[in-house]
Amino acid sequence: MKDSGLSVRGGIALLLVWVLLLGANGPGPCQTLDWSKKALQTERSRSYDALHYRIVLRLDLDRKTFEGETTVSFSALLDDLETIVLDAEEFRVSKVLADWGESLHFEQTSTELRVHLREPLRRGETRSFTCFYSGTDPKVGLKFVEASARNPQIAFSDSFPNHVHHWFPCFDYPSDKATGELIATVKSGLKVVSNGRLISVIENEAAGTATYHWSQDKPHSTYLVFFAVGPYVVVRDTYKTLPVNYWVYPQDVDKAGPTYGKTPHIMAFFEKLFGVDYPWQKYDQISVVSGGGAESTSATAMTHNIMVDSKHEAEFSAEWIVAHELAHHWWGDLVTLRSWAHTWINESFATYSEYLYSAAENGSDEGDLNLLQKLNQYLREAKTRYIRPIVTERYDQPGDMFDGHTYPKGARVLHMLRNLLGDEAFFATLRHFLAEHAFRPVDTNDFINSVKEVTGQNLAWFFDQWLYKPGHPVFEVRSEWLADRKVVRMQVSQAQDFAQGVPVHHMPVTIGLYFPQGRVSKQVWIRAKEESFEFAAESKPDFVRFDVGNVLLKELNHPRDEDELRAQLKADDAVGRMEAAALLSGLKDSDEALRAVVDSALSDPFWAVRRTSIEALRRFPGGRTLAPLQRACLDSNSFVRAAALAALGDRRDRELGSFFRERFEKDESDLAKAEALRALGKTGDAGHIPFLKEIAAAPSFRNLLGNAAQQALNLLGSANVKGAKSGATEDLGSRASLSTSRSVSVSELGVWGSR
Repeated sequence: MKDSGLSVRGGIALLLVWVLLLGANGPGPCQTLDWSKKALQTERSRSYDALHYRIVLRLDLDRKTFEGETTVSFSALLDDLETIVLDAEEFRVSKVLADWGESLHFEQTSTELRVHLREPLRRGETRSFTCFYSGTDPKVGLKFVEASARNPQIAFSDSFPNHVHHWFPCFDYPSDKATGELIATVKSGLKVVSNGRLISVIENEAAGTATYHWSQDKPHSTYLVFFAVGPYVVVRDTYKTLPVNYWVYPQDVDKAGPTYGKTPHIMAFFEKLFGVDYPWQKYDQISVVSGGGAESTSATAMTHNIMVDSKHEAEFSAEWIVAHELAHHWWGDLVTLRSWAHTWINESFATYSEYLYSAAENGSDEGDLNLLQKLNQYLREAKTRYIRPIVTERYDQPGDMFDGHTYPKGARVLHMLRNLLGDEAFFATLRHFLAEHAFRPVDTNDFINSVKEVTGQNLAWFFDQWLYKPGHPVFEVRSEWLADRKVVRMQVSQAQDFAQGVPVHHMPVTIGLYFPQGRVSKQVWIRAKEESFEFAAESKPDFVRFDVGNVLLKELNHPRDEDELRAQLKADDAVGRMEAAALLSGLKDSDEALRAVVDSALSDPFWAVRRTSIEALRRFPGGRTLAPLQRACLDSNSFVRAAALAALGDRRDRELGSFFRERFEKDESDLAKAEALRALGKTGDAGHIPFLKEIAAAPSFRNLLGNAAQQALNLLGSANVKGAKSGATEDLGSRASLSTSRSVSVSELGVWGSR
């Protein structure tokens, strides 16, 4: 929803090791919050149906003030309706006029505006009235941003999840959808963007103002009402006949294409996948100063921090967030969660859409890596903070629900559902759900009914354990080949902590027996806490995999010996090879384990496996890893090179200083250059200080090199004070840089990424 920082794929290797070392005790001891203690919420009732909001604003960016006139058109849902209650906060209402111009009596509290109608309405009768009000720099909902070296002076609505009523009076809850208009008057030279279609722009030369009139003629929830004001440059694109525009700061015009240029391509992908044409009048993506991405109908606010030039696009691509926000125009905008208990309908589907696009665009290995990242993001929250049902009416504030359960866990649940139903039935269900409930609020039961209607399957058991109950299975797996019987026996136990309502899960799982001639796959159903299975095998498998394809959302402890891990490192899928490399790192005294990991680090076909293997090499004796790590610094992939430089830097060897200087000069990647600089700092050699000071003072993309040089200088200062050649405090910057890759991780962006 809101994003506050940038991180990328490279942290996968470290995260995988972290998850593997968690153990099999399940969530519990490290948790800091008991979710069951949160308040019990219910869906808000309504006495009227808002039909249309006409919002007229006059904005003064210098004074950070706004004056508004909002006309609310509505239909009574009850007989004898006498009073309309609107959410209204931080602005002051001066008067309310009926549609015929007569003043209406009203009272305003700190959170509400109560308007008394001239006469009671019968159910179905429609009326409208206009509220006149003014406000100054509200705490939430509307941001006035002063000019800085990085951004011009702008203002923009920041309404999610329930803050829109801080700048216009409305029913601020997602269950009510209405059409709308926004008519904003601003200083000449500024542009205004909002939802829907631009009706007109009227310049008033005498007053020095411009008035923009936008119309949204399809109903949407109030939190999706958006506008932004600033000296934007509009870079125009199209998809078919649909306007697709990129509203950027003047200094970022050349970055619009590298940052947003794939938008039409992604839109075409989602249209085909979801079976529903893009449902809105246009699509704008607008630079603002905060957050990561926040979708609204036909317009998405994007942090300007994602802007990337063509040189750095491969390493800092914004396509994941473009895909996530664009997916919301089906999942969240076309169909919208009825209450905050059902946030997964917005966020899990948009997060899974990231994966769907990644796998289709970049290949299955990248897709599998994306899913692994989502699993690790959820497990980190489950192990260190709390567990909760994905669908729950317990939360203190709506924002509580936008977390590692709603985003990555929900996405992984959808992946399991897809595996259970099969692709044809799964995507047919999505298309049916979107078409059946277009422009309407929905809840989880609506989706469950779509599954039944399309597939005929009653999957109440699946949704009960994955959506309505907390936690996840923690599997203890033991497998052995019984030569006398020529079978592989597998024992499976669920070892999760059941104290917080975590169920014994039941599910299908694919077991893989890997032989020199190929894999034999067997599907079994797990239905109990303890299970035992036997599979015929004429010879001992090279290794056995539990959950081929990495489908299940789980923790797993499955001991394998060194021979099995080395075979897995050669023959498994990418995620399995990463797992094997991480586990082999625990066998630091084994020559064969070292050779296997070195070979993987230098020759595995997938960059993330090579990177994980480099991480594994950190745990082996340093004298035997120097040469392979230096070779890895010449890898074709910059993330692998950066990992190798970071590993070499941790050796704190003065003799490597010239090597690091050489790599800085010759490598074209700023990520690798930054690691070379940090490595120089770890050498403890003060002779590099003048060079590092020069780099620290020079401009670079996102100041990657300047920051790295300063970190190196800090390390050298510490090392020299201590008079030590090595042993200075480890530079956390190098570790942080290892979480840098071509796609930004939603979990690292403050509150789980984009709306």
